[in-house]
Formats: sequence, C-alpha cells, structure tokens
Amino acid sequence: MQHDEFLRLVQAGAALPDRGAAERAVRATLETLAERVPDGLAGHLAAQLPPEIGEHVRRVVATHEGGQEERHTAERFDLTTFAARIAWRGGVSEDAALREASAVFEVLDAALSPELAGKLGSVLPPDIRELLPASRTEDPE
Repeated sequence: MQHDEFLRLVQAGAALPDRGAAERAVRATLETLAERVPDGLAGHLAAQLPPEIGEHVRRVVATHEGGQEERHTAERFDLTTFAARIAWRGGVSEDAALREASAVFEVLDAALSPELAGKLGSVLPPDIRELLPASRTEDPE
C-alpha cells in the first residue's frame, strides 16, 4: 500500500475533512500504538508500512534505545489512556480520537501481512482490540 492511498483510506474511513487531518490521525494513532506494543513488533509494523507512515512508529522506538532497559517491552495502558494520548497528540476529543484510531486500524490491517496483523491483535488488551476490524477482535488463544 502506498502513502497516499493509506491516507486517503483513513480520511474516508474517519470522515475527515482533508489530507492534513488524516496525516494527524495516522501520526497520533501510530505513535501511541508504538508505545503500547513491544519494540520488536513495532519495528516489524514500521517495516511493512509506507516509509513516511512507518516513520511515526520508528521515531517512538528510537526514543527507547539507549535507555536503562535494553528493549522496551510495551507500556501497559487501557483504552481510556490510549484514547487520551491520541486525543492529546492530535488535538481532538477522545471520541474523535477513538473514531480516527478505528479507521487507522482498519487501514493498517489491510496494509500488514495477515500474520503480523494477527500478532498485533494478540498483544493488545481486549478493550483496545475492540478498535480493530471485526476479524481481529476475537480473543487470541
């Protein structure tokens, strides 16, 4: 999937007014997601995305390097915190943040390999997993 297509699909899915709003939604969602998943998984996500979009994930992973821990394993936070962080980063309400994140996850699911999309769903808690496309919301075994 190409950068422009990714943004166009997010814009349509979240009913955003323009490309700038879609870019903001993608950045806010992916930066927050990168905080919530282990660095290794985040790196794989970034590698399967268009470079400009994957950069949002890589930037967060890079902030973990050189810290006290060798590898960031994932911050543990729930849907409320997830929405609040996206809202803060994007300058939108928490309701808008959840709507936009759901659209980003829909497009992300289409952009990733099925295996990686499944892995992403398996590491998210049930409340955040509800934002994923219906095919990814079942509890993993």
